Amino acid sequence: MPDAENPAPKESEPMEHATQPTNLTTDDYHKHADAYLNELVEKLEESQETSSEIDVEYSAGVLTVEIVGRGSYVLNKQPPNKQIWLSSPISGPKRFDWVTLGESMEHKEGSGTGDWVCLRDGSSLTDIIQKELGVQVGAAETVYGEQ
Repeated sequence: MPDAENPAPKESEPMEHATQPTNLTTDDYHKHADAYLNELVEKLEESQETSSEIDVEYSAGVLTVEIVGRGSYVLNKQPPNKQIWLSSPISGPKRFDWVTLGESMEHKEGSGTGDWVCLRDGSSLTDIIQKELGVQVGAAETVYGEQ
């Protein structure tokens, strides 16, 4: 029984960010990284067609995006670490691991989604790309690569 007639609602617990990457095979890493980067390249090239302020180059797993007045973004695969690295003129350098969310005992098997997450600060590559480049990529990709 509460002490007051109108007790304050419980504060929600702060969300903790991922601290462990998902254990991926080398093939799964390449599947997720290539799918993500290919989708990003496709969307950035669409932007490039309508704007002279963006230049996109993708070669050998390295994506370079030059934006007039803002600077250069570089995203590249790091297969030995199973990461994607980002160098941003706004948020700086970050390393992202593939993290599966919603795959705990409380969740239905196979219902988890994955994203590239910086384990140091919990930031999502998808969120940074959306915020800084205005591009929506990898909309809640499921663990098995289906959407």
